Amino acid sequence: MPTTTAFFSRSSPSLDRRWARWVLGWVLAAWLALFGGLARGADQGISVKEARLELADDGWQLSADFDIQFTPTLQEAVIRGVPLYFVIEFEAKSPRWYWFDKRTVAAERERRIAYLPLTEQYRMSVGNFSESIKTFDELKRRLSRIRGWAVTGRDSFRVGEKYDVQVRMRLDTAQLPKPFQITAFASKDWTLASDWYRWTLAPTPEAKP
Repeated sequence: MPTTTAFFSRSSPSLDRRWARWVLGWVLAAWLALFGGLARGADQGISVKEARLELADDGWQLSADFDIQFTPTLQEAVIRGVPLYFVIEFEAKSPRWYWFDKRTVAAERERRIAYLPLTEQYRMSVGNFSESIKTFDELKRRLSRIRGWAVTGRDSFRVGEKYDVQVRMRLDTAQLPKPFQITAFASKDWTLASDWYRWTLAPTPEAKP
């Protein structure tokens, strides 16, 4: 009688454990969201420490530093595998005494952060570029810095005129997984946004390289 040989494949036990932790993390994060999570402290949120515009060959570039303090619920959600999307918004307006201010420039950039259980690392993505980051503190530091973002062309601002410019960062709760969106609507634990940081830009002839 011919014999039949059966072949069985088995995934790595360590891989199975990582996936199990990831699934358990999602369940725990959802539970925290639905039942209120942890208390929100007074020092949690986003503030703009510094922002500036500089003229370069490819246009006006924005650099900014933010102070980002995650709520315990949000930090736990990231560690448990929930991706978060942060939006940096920039606006420039030309003041008009006879009418509403004219919006001259509007731009925004999105940053996505997530934890990858298979590699046990974090990842931050900006457009098609992404980088792996080992620790949550380093992830937060990278997220809080913007350098050389070309927000508009070289000719958007005229020499001799003044412009009111502003920038802010916020967590985009509309891009949270569906189970978390409902809770985020009513819970301050899922609110993370800065106020607008405003200053006046007055281009001079010397600013033109």
